[in-house]
Parts: sequence; structure tokens; C-alpha cells
Amino acid sequence: MAKFYNELSEDLQTFIAEQHIFFVATAAENGRINLSPKGMDTFRCVSSSQVMFLNLTGSGNETAAHLAENGRITVMFCSFEKRPLILRLYGTGKAIHPRDAEWETLLVQFDPIPGARQIIQLQVESVQTSCGFGVPFYEFQGERDTLNRSAIQKGEAGLQQYWEEKNQVSIDGLPTYLFEA
Repeated sequence: MAKFYNELSEDLQTFIAEQHIFFVATAAENGRINLSPKGMDTFRCVSSSQVMFLNLTGSGNETAAHLAENGRITVMFCSFEKRPLILRLYGTGKAIHPRDAEWETLLVQFDPIPGARQIIQLQVESVQTSCGFGVPFYEFQGERDTLNRSAIQKGEAGLQQYWEEKNQVSIDGLPTYLFEA
């Protein structure tokens, strides 16, 4: 049975730290719902009511576009090992860009990862847990290095070009503000 909380307990923060994958869902007022898997040790609990994750270069930039439009975001964790549990964080978020004053202060909380383009901050408004009894067991075998190798191969200039060509608007045409102040 699902339970709701106003904030993340220490136990739930520990659960988050143990997970290798999380899922981010956002939606524009009109258009597609975006649901993206994330990993690579890019998630941090800042407090019981605030979390953030490093948003890396990808084929799209839906999360930033949707957050700029309405701020709504849901993050989900589920255990594929040990105790069964599904954890959802509901809240509002915003994208922090390298041009923003708080970028350097926040970025040091992550190991360096090539291709970092935003830090997504989420103010947690509600926390939900559910059983996760139907989630199968999977064994974590390691992180893929493909994204890192791709970013390193592109270099700074190549990443900038990629962002200009592929990450400035969402698939529904919403601006991501990747380069705009």
C-alpha cells in the first residue's frame, strides 16, 4: 500500500544512495510526456526536501524545456535488489546552467563527468513509497562508458555544436534555454 510523506527520511535518502538508476518524468502543458532513465552516480540528496541531479548531454533536452515551462517533475527510484521498494519524489524543479551563479558551488558535489550541461534542482513537495513487489530482480554489472567516451571525443567545441544543433528545443518545439540567460 502506498504511503505519502512530506520529506525524505534518512532511511529513504540511504535507499536513494544505494540505487544505480533513477527515472525522471516531466510534461509540458501540451505535448509529449517525457520519461528518462538516468544513472552514472549523478543524483544527490541535499536535504530532506531538496535533491539535485547532473543532467548530461543526451539526444534531447526535454527535462529542461518542461521545467522552464511549468516546473513539474517526478523522480522515481525502484529497487532491483535487496528489499522491494518504489520511491517517488514529486515536486518542482529548475535547470541550473554553467552560466548561472550557483553552477560552480553545486557542481563540486559531483564527480567530474564530461558533457554535464545542467544541474536539475528539485524542491520535494511530496514523497511516496510503495511495495515494489512486482519489480523483478536484476543484477547491476557496471556503468556504461559510452556517454563519457562520446563527450570526450566531441570535446568542448563539439559538445557546444551538438547542444546548438540538438538540445535547444524539445521534441515538441519548446525552448530549453540552454544558451539563453
